Amino acid sequence: MSYKEIFSYKALIESELEKRVVQRDAPEILKKAMLYSLSAGGKRIRPCLMLEFYRCLGKNPDEILNFACAVEMIHTYSLIHDDLPCMDDDDMRRGKPSNHKVFGEDTALLAGDALLTLAFETACDIDENIDASRALKAVKYIADASGLTKMVGGQVLDLQAENKQISIEELEKIQEGKTAALLKVNAFVACTLANADKNTTKLFVDYCDCIGRAFQIRDDILDVIGDEKSLGKPIGSDEQMNKNTYVSLLGLEKSQQLVDELTDCAVKAIKKATENSENLCSLALKLANRDF
Repeated sequence: MSYKEIFSYKALIESELEKRVVQRDAPEILKKAMLYSLSAGGKRIRPCLMLEFYRCLGKNPDEILNFACAVEMIHTYSLIHDDLPCMDDDDMRRGKPSNHKVFGEDTALLAGDALLTLAFETACDIDENIDASRALKAVKYIADASGLTKMVGGQVLDLQAENKQISIEELEKIQEGKTAALLKVNAFVACTLANADKNTTKLFVDYCDCIGRAFQIRDDILDVIGDEKSLGKPIGSDEQMNKNTYVSLLGLEKSQQLVDELTDCAVKAIKKATENSENLCSLALKLANRDF
């Protein structure tokens, strides 16, 4: 067993994502822009995590495929908007020109908007085996994670922090919103839909919190020492834009040390949460030392 088992859901997720867009009666240019970013080769960590959590809780992952796809649509929309000139102004994403470089800023903006709204429509397409009251609670978790106090709010704090010296505590608050929230929501959704107890839910959420924070710190490290071809985007952009990162505040060595500490906490949490922890432990270790 290894982390690769988790990514066995990837083909199923990608097929469903494409179907959800292609089958709609909408302007072709809009659908092309949405599919361009949806099919750009992402790791699909978020939806794969949700499905794996649900499986670990003794359930059939197919039952919550709609929720997993909804989270991936929201993640993709956020990347489209992050790359816009008014945000991070990035020309490349996953080794390809950013959405706005191909379709123009106006269509890219609308493609992101369409993905966000389609996400909630998709989440509401509930399997007959899912309790409606728990499904409603799961939708609310997704809305909260992607909204003003979490992902969007974190992006605003990140923009406000540019060209300023901030503390490590302020940086952690930014990343809690920008990165960790949309990872933790996969645990909240899976546990809610599976009717898991509070202690199990907390352990799954703790796992996500730790790997989410570790993922962002490793991302900051790779922006300094990574390979542009492997990452699919230019390196050194954080320094050029004078952005606050874990590396700029802690240095490379301490940053990687923090990644390792968080990974250890993630492994301990998931081992307590489920007897089927091998894949999730393997994933945490892989992400801690990734070069992509």
